[in-house]
Formats: sequence, structure tokens, C-alpha cells
Amino acid sequence: MHILPLYKHIVNNRLKHTYLSFDDEGTLIIKSPKVSQKYIEKLLLKKSSWINSSKEKTLQKKGRAVDFSKKSELYFYGKAYPLLLQTWAKKRSKLVFNDMQFILNYSSYDEAAFQKHIDHFYKEKAKELIPAMLNRCSSTMDLKYNKVSFRKTKRQWGSCSGKNDLSFNSMILKLPQTVIEYIIVHELAHIRHKHHQKSFWSLVERHLPDYKEQITLLKHYTTY
Repeated sequence: MHILPLYKHIVNNRLKHTYLSFDDEGTLIIKSPKVSQKYIEKLLLKKSSWINSSKEKTLQKKGRAVDFSKKSELYFYGKAYPLLLQTWAKKRSKLVFNDMQFILNYSSYDEAAFQKHIDHFYKEKAKELIPAMLNRCSSTMDLKYNKVSFRKTKRQWGSCSGKNDLSFNSMILKLPQTVIEYIIVHELAHIRHKHHQKSFWSLVERHLPDYKEQITLLKHYTTY
């Protein structure tokens, strides 16, 4: 007897083929035109080895959301630091980073509040540290952006709008500094090239010759 994995099926009749992927929580995503349940079941059985190995790789990605019920860690500039939860007498909770570990002080155990503290830490640090790197790269590349913003997203580390507004994932400081620089160069390059064709990658490589190595490193991290 074969046990089929849990999955989310997205039907899109514009598709000609069936595609399998995983979201950052490790859920299998199936995208396909309208197909029968029998077809899906046969596909899952056929791809079972790939599904199991790919899910394991997804779950091993660095920077995943914290499971507060277990011993946990947070990433900062690509390095993992222990996250210590400890009670204190004050009513409000507070997250502190002392360059050796993260300490989350609390009086009432509230995982939603804990996550808000973590999100706030990364966003404020991104707003503090990223603009200097961005301006340095902007000057070197001679490419001027309009404005920059930070928000937490599940899919993208960065984006560049048609008006050259740049947006970066507020969790970007989970990543090593070299990878952050790649993301910045990537988005700045979109100011000149609104595509991913050869001219775009040539511009990226001109300013970051090892960009392919940084892409490989980036794949070991999750946005969420």
C-alpha cells in the first residue's frame, strides 16, 4: 500500500504540462491544466523518490521560521546564533541580540508576539544596514534607483519596479553579506535591463564576477 504525500493542487488551464515544487513550509505544490485524480496519483507514485529527496532539501534550508517549542537559532549575516527564551518580571517582551546569541525576554508565552519581535528586528536592521551597501553599489554601477522599501515576502528576496523603485525582503539579513551584495547588484541591474536575458547577466557579472557562486549559496536559504 502506497501512502500519497499531502499536496496542494493548483489548476491552470493555460499550462500545457504538470509542474511539481515545494513551498518554504515543505508542502508539495502541483500546478497543471485540468487532469484527473487518477493522473495525479500515478504521477505522485512515479515521482515519489524525487518528492522525498526534494522535500528533505527544502526542510534543511537555513533561516526557516522558528519552532519555539524546540531549541532554535536565528541567522544573521549567514551565521547561526542560538535563540534563548527566558522569562522576566516586566510585562512587555523584548528581543535582544548581543553578537553571541538572541535573547527573547517575556512574561507571557505568546508565539505570535515572539515572531513579531523577530520580524521587527530583521526589518529594522535591514533599514539600518542595507542602504549603505545599496548606495555603494549604485554608485559603482552608475545606476540610480528611485526609492527603496523593505517588506517580508515568501517568494522574493528583491524586486525592481518599472519606476525603478527597489524592494528587498526584510529578512535579507539572514543571508551572508556576499549574497546580499549579489541581490542588490541583481536588482540594480534591472534598472537598465527589465529582463533576464544575456545583457542583464553580463552587467551583473561585470560588477560581481562570482555571482553564480552567490546564487548557489542563496539556494541554501529560505525567505520565510
